[in-house]
Amino acid sequence: QVQLVESGGGLVQAGGSLRLTCAASGRAFSTYTMGWFRQAPGKEREFVAAISPITWRDSGTNYADSVKGRFTISRDNAKYTVNLQMYDLKPEDTAVYYCGASTRIGSSRYIEYAYWGQGTQVTVSS
Repeated sequence: QVQLVESGGGLVQAGGSLRLTCAASGRAFSTYTMGWFRQAPGKEREFVAAISPITWRDSGTNYADSVKGRFTISRDNAKYTVNLQMYDLKPEDTAVYYCGASTRIGSSRYIEYAYWGQGTQVTVSS
């Protein structure tokens, strides 16, 4: 079992940056695909980025088209953390961001994620 806690959200102006961190507990952390999803009010939870258990350079990562080139996902298996670095933020990035863990390699489907954190709010002002 994995427990996840997100942090790093906040209020930022358009064009700004934020770094989200997901801290995990559980001995099997390194075997999970870790993903970031977001949910805006009145909308469904949507995929943002995922990183597979084993990565080599940029392989093992995938991104939603809306964030490609602006967001970067990374993991530190020794520290049990997953980070989402967000640049050039836009008002449409405003949402609650959730970290999830999946046994499916590279999954972008939220139904394939068994474990979730409580979420962290990101608000981008125009």
